[in-house]
Amino acid sequence: MPFETLLYDVAEGVATVTLNRPDRLNAVNTTVIRELVEAFDRADGDDAVRAVIVTGAGRAFCAGADLGGGGKTFAGGPGRTEQPDEHRDGGGVVTLRIFEMTKPVIAAINGPAVGFGITLTLAMDVRLASTAAKIGFVFARRGVVPEACSTWFLPRIVGIAQAAEWTYTGRVFGADEALAGGLVSQVLAPDALLPTARALAQEIAQSTSAVSIALIRQMLWRMLGADHPREAHRIDSLGMWHTGRSADAHEGVTSFLEKRPPRFTGRPSKDMPPFYPWWT
Repeated sequence: MPFETLLYDVAEGVATVTLNRPDRLNAVNTTVIRELVEAFDRADGDDAVRAVIVTGAGRAFCAGADLGGGGKTFAGGPGRTEQPDEHRDGGGVVTLRIFEMTKPVIAAINGPAVGFGITLTLAMDVRLASTAAKIGFVFARRGVVPEACSTWFLPRIVGIAQAAEWTYTGRVFGADEALAGGLVSQVLAPDALLPTARALAQEIAQSTSAVSIALIRQMLWRMLGADHPREAHRIDSLGMWHTGRSADAHEGVTSFLEKRPPRFTGRPSKDMPPFYPWWT
């Protein structure tokens, strides 16, 4: 079923999700939020998808919240009766869904990415930026606060001092500063951005075990909040016990010794080890 505000395509093991409101610089409304969650659900539930790329149509990645509603944009729609402690930020719903993914997610930031346009990417695993990208954590300049769980993600990615500078000033900066600050891993010419993202996604899709990647992704993210390395040691040990006895481990070693590409068969939808998810 097609989306209203997104394009969704799967090819060679890679799902590409394109924000598709170019006339609004891919600004976000409630439909975009709902459809992003649906797109990540679709990609996560499809064993044919090994990695996900997120990018934007036209000249922007995402201009953040659609401000067409004027000064009341952040106040919610008419007739809202929820109490403050009942409200849940839509951006956070999306990034929490990304956090739960079993597939790697790559942001291909092709142009301006401000507000939710950049906080959306913080739960993703790799951020690549075009030289045309302009980035801004502009919330304080709009009289609001960072959302989409970004006060958890951003300091873990770039450190507290850099996160503070960018969020306190709310200024817009270029791709080179994002690279220097550790927010993106590469800055590329516009015509090289998507090919580079696809090459990375396809390397994952063609060379690795899907079950291994699903476990590694959750191990990396969830250990960011661990109190002691012994928590990682416990999960590493469980992971090695179960994956080391799997058909994928046999295939990984055998293909290496036979000097041929591996043919992994494990599926995250059916073949995750019994200790997963260990955090519930």
